[in-house]
Amino acid sequence: MPGNKLVIVESPTKVKSIEKYLGDGYTVEASVGHIRDLIEPKDIPADRKRGAFGQFGVDVDNDFEPYYVVSDRARSVVTKLKKLLKGADELLLATDEDREGEAIAWHLLEELKPKVPVKRMVFHEITKDAIEKAKDNTRDLDMALVDAQETRRILDRLYGYEVSPVLWRKVRQGLSAGRVQSPATRLVVDRERERMAFVSASYWDLSAQLAPATDDASFPARLSRVDGERVASGRDFDDRGALKGQAHVFDEASASALADALKQPSTTVTVRKLETKPFTRRPTAPFTTSTLQQEAARKLRFTARQTMSVAQSLYENGHITYMRTDSTALSAQAISAARAQATALYGADSIPASPRSYANKSKNAQEAHEAIRPAGDTWRTPSQMTSVLHGNDLRLFELIWRRTVASQMADAKGQTASVTMEAAVTEGALDGTIAELVASGTVITFRGFLQAYEESRDEERNSDAAPSEAKLPPLTEGQSLVVAEVEAKGHETSPPPRYTEASLVKRMEELGVGRPSTYAAIISTIVDRGYVAMQGQALVPNWIAFAVVRLLEDHFGDLVAYDFTADLENDLDRIADGDATRADWLKGFYFGGADHKGLRQVVDNLGEIDAREINSVRIADDITLRIGRYGPYLEVIDPDAAPDATPRRVNIPQELAPDELTTTKARELIEAPVQSDRELGVNPANGKLVVVKDGRFGPYVTEVEPEIEPVPDAVDITDAVDEVVDLETGEVRAPKKKAAKTTKAAKAVDKPRTASLFKSMDPATVDFETALRLLDLPRAVGDDPESGEPILAQNGRYGAYLKKGADTRSLPGEDEIFTIDLASALELFAQPKYGARRSSSALKEFDADPVSGKPVRVKDGRFGPYVTDGETNATIPRGESVDDVDFERAKQLLADKRAKGPVKRTTTSRRTTSKSSAAGAKTTTKSTTAKATTAKSTAAKPTAAKSTAAKATAAKSTRAKSSSATSAATRTTKASTGTATTKTTAAKAAPSTARARSAKSTAAKSAGEES
Repeated sequence: MPGNKLVIVESPTKVKSIEKYLGDGYTVEASVGHIRDLIEPKDIPADRKRGAFGQFGVDVDNDFEPYYVVSDRARSVVTKLKKLLKGADELLLATDEDREGEAIAWHLLEELKPKVPVKRMVFHEITKDAIEKAKDNTRDLDMALVDAQETRRILDRLYGYEVSPVLWRKVRQGLSAGRVQSPATRLVVDRERERMAFVSASYWDLSAQLAPATDDASFPARLSRVDGERVASGRDFDDRGALKGQAHVFDEASASALADALKQPSTTVTVRKLETKPFTRRPTAPFTTSTLQQEAARKLRFTARQTMSVAQSLYENGHITYMRTDSTALSAQAISAARAQATALYGADSIPASPRSYANKSKNAQEAHEAIRPAGDTWRTPSQMTSVLHGNDLRLFELIWRRTVASQMADAKGQTASVTMEAAVTEGALDGTIAELVASGTVITFRGFLQAYEESRDEERNSDAAPSEAKLPPLTEGQSLVVAEVEAKGHETSPPPRYTEASLVKRMEELGVGRPSTYAAIISTIVDRGYVAMQGQALVPNWIAFAVVRLLEDHFGDLVAYDFTADLENDLDRIADGDATRADWLKGFYFGGADHKGLRQVVDNLGEIDAREINSVRIADDITLRIGRYGPYLEVIDPDAAPDATPRRVNIPQELAPDELTTTKARELIEAPVQSDRELGVNPANGKLVVVKDGRFGPYVTEVEPEIEPVPDAVDITDAVDEVVDLETGEVRAPKKKAAKTTKAAKAVDKPRTASLFKSMDPATVDFETALRLLDLPRAVGDDPESGEPILAQNGRYGAYLKKGADTRSLPGEDEIFTIDLASALELFAQPKYGARRSSSALKEFDADPVSGKPVRVKDGRFGPYVTDGETNATIPRGESVDDVDFERAKQLLADKRAKGPVKRTTTSRRTTSKSSAAGAKTTTKSTTAKATTAKSTAAKPTAAKSTAAKATAAKSTRAKSSSATSAATRTTKASTGTATTKTTAAKAAPSTARARSAKSTAAKSAGEES
């Protein structure tokens, strides 16, 4: 009987397939990604916090030793793996074969501490042959790859925790900087700067429809030259609107005059030159991660994150090879499968005599050994996969299948014809003018790979490109043509296009910023953190990104330089190849060397940073854009105002993109009439004036006290008396005045009532009656006949809803707040709050889930759309729309959520205990759970501890007693907690540098660390 071998993979989705292929004697379990990560500085135990680990969770003075802890999420996973390992006689670490996968395997090894033989098992597709081959060809752990990944992780921690606090102090709290996200943000900002500086140029040209004199079939032509001088096109102008070379620029009048002249019957058009050339087009290489993201964005409108999510599912279910790769190579079996499929579908002449091979564009291709392709040595066509794949899975699989098959097919061949025609004007003011027109056509004679696939292109700026395939009628030199139609057309040059996800990925790859496996995470990060917003397919930077990039460029120039960022990736590759060591590289990066400054030196010597200047953009001499705490606004200086007068502020519409804020637009905003408060009437119930206002969070109605004229004879006696005499002592003193006291109840009464307008309401047209109804909300619908509790209809942060005690139900629309009756409200409360409450509330409905047996629905929740079967809720990933989610995708999202397990909701003390236990495992500190809990609870409240100690000290009458009591209290605190004293001491000794501050806030957890 074979022994039991434990195989650990990353994803739970892979488990069943791999277990099936391995057969008896193997137990397959998932680590569910990383099990350990760097500890957060705030969680480091007191006895180590005063040491070097306190700032970053990394000992920078001891070869950058990292302090790792098992994450809360992974504790149950580790426990289960240890239990399974006890019954195994061999451990196979089958995580992905890239740097991150190798590091996950190492972390498993470090935490599980196996006493049985350990081997590394790697594969690039989940098929029976691949798994069996991997089982028979195991290897040892590659520590060079592990070092490269650990270098990246530590580098990201140092970068984020050193630089982000500078942004917090000088731009805005909660911002982040990162090794790759910051250069990516800079790319988007740089493109917007180009658009802002762009000056458009106007030009005109002519387009005509010509036809042979004996044939009615016309063809298009365009004006090329006039009297031998080339006619200017969009490519002849620079970004400042100036003509770059020698060309004739037509204006509307001259273009229209020439068009009219060419229409005259006396104008003759003759074919002067005819050229025909053969052409050949080669297929593009199979997909890498980058090119897959680009093509999926162009053809399928997928975001980078969506592409990787769907590709991950295809890979884990055994349909494609590993999806994180920058290699374009195909294995021999893949080439054979592609050629066989092309031959079967398109004929024997559709493939070349010998297989094609593609050189890697990336000089450091290392993420995997093969391009992305269908899995296995024989492939099924997309039409044959419809029984197992649906929706986005099928669409992406078909894209991969077509690209791979086409890559092994024959070249496409055809003929290109170009015709030059001469039109002679013989009448009017332009008599004697010779206009040269050109036309071109393409005829494909052999489609080759085009039968399977044709790559899409990004839109070209100021492009005059002709259609890819167009036919011309048979023509001969000297042949006369007839002008069927001619039109003068005006054009304006366009600014550089904004980046889309596809073009940004392409540009990052060209510059060497990031790695294929990180592109999706980079774009998601800069969008999620508010630096960039999506407008359709375009990436538009927010103004806050301008401030961040400017600060980084001015004070951390090297860190956001594209060459520097690319060199970092190359250095990580050298570590992965064993040509450099982690400790030496991190030393040079952080502490610097003879020829360069280190990060620490840069941060310690920043000097004075003018926060106001960093957060300002000059629009005109008298207009400055300020990036404030609550968003951008214009600051306008009135030349007639006093020098110390407060500048006027003008809000900027949220939807206005940075490049649209021209000087003209800024003045338009400034000169626009100020929306004054609109008075609607006096509320008869309380005599207060009802007013419509426009606030920071939108329009609203409120009540204000009417102005009351002061009564002259109502004088306080104390104000009329200059002095009073004490009758007993004869002392003269000023009269005592009673200070007005405002109670909380009085404040509550004095606070004006307010109510936001509904989204459908216009502040310019809302009437008095509607305003009163809004102010009277919540509206009493009636009382529940069973419980007697009142049911209220009201508007909240997440929309209209009903409230009965602590129970709530969402309303379909805001208007129902005023219209819903008691019977309808009771019907809503009678239905379950979660699951199938009412079918009309579901955005989509599907069949029953195979696991729970309950119907699957797509709903819109507080945090966006989600999939639910009434038991499990799974958020639809950012970048995926509701339309993209079909039944298969919904089942997959629910399965993934179940695999992760429920979210643990614990009390603060329990979480703290868990963290203390993790820290104790690292530091070998022995204590009971109760002591650990007490210690961390006390440490979590250092202010309270300080306050108590201060009071105790103040209560002593002598310095000696005070000192003695303080020492005793300190000894007692150390003995019982071991934390509060350390934290207090550390807080006193902490320097006011960015390094020290970076460990203080919870926000440091996301301080620019790359995904």
